[in-house]
Amino acid sequence: MRPIVFIKILSLFFLLISCNPKFQSQKAEFVDYRINPERTSDPTVLSLIKPYGDSMSETMNRIIGYNELNLEKKQPEGSLGNFMADAFLTMAAEKFKEPVDGAMVNYGGVRLLQLPAGNVTVGKMYELMPFDNLMVIQKLKGDIVQKFLDRIAAAGGWPISGITFQIKDKKAVNINVGGKPFNINNTYTVANSDFVINGGDSDNILKGIPFKNIGYNMRDALIEYVTKMKKISVKEEKRISHAQ
Repeated sequence: MRPIVFIKILSLFFLLISCNPKFQSQKAEFVDYRINPERTSDPTVLSLIKPYGDSMSETMNRIIGYNELNLEKKQPEGSLGNFMADAFLTMAAEKFKEPVDGAMVNYGGVRLLQLPAGNVTVGKMYELMPFDNLMVIQKLKGDIVQKFLDRIAAAGGWPISGITFQIKDKKAVNINVGGKPFNINNTYTVANSDFVINGGDSDNILKGIPFKNIGYNMRDALIEYVTKMKKISVKEEKRISHAQ
């Protein structure tokens, strides 16, 4: 840079500083505030949020049905998973208005270890499935169904309905769909979640395959199913078992 140009730039810099006395570095300071019982609640804020809290509490505590047995989350099969998969199979056929051969739930998506016997509330269904996953259906060719069931077998078993099979060497064998022997040349309609078909917990086996989505929340399916059935009475039925 030529000396004259440098001097002009330097002069302009000092001129800007002299014209703006606020031109100086500022030190940023942060203060942490802990929320604990010792801090006094603001009555004005409490009065504002109380109607919403009361409404939410009323909704979550609403009784929608009765559970006759303690339902448990287990692998390869559990009564809690059976209940959920049955709900999805029933509600999928009703909402999509077409026959559905099978339904399944990814094991990690079942967020309670147990649903105790007694009244079932809306809030309990939120605990069971807190995620806003949507129900979808796909028409899957037999070879894709086999691959996906093999994936479930390798994972130790997922909740399923409409389909039964045994696990042998981490593969699905002796498969039945709707009480009939599985035919790899057939195409089957399967209900699942948008999370699973987009690659979540499924090794991308179902990703990219066309699907139907009507914006129906899987948690809403559970709530509607319990409301519809009034009573839940489901047991383990060897839907998935280990081959001898």
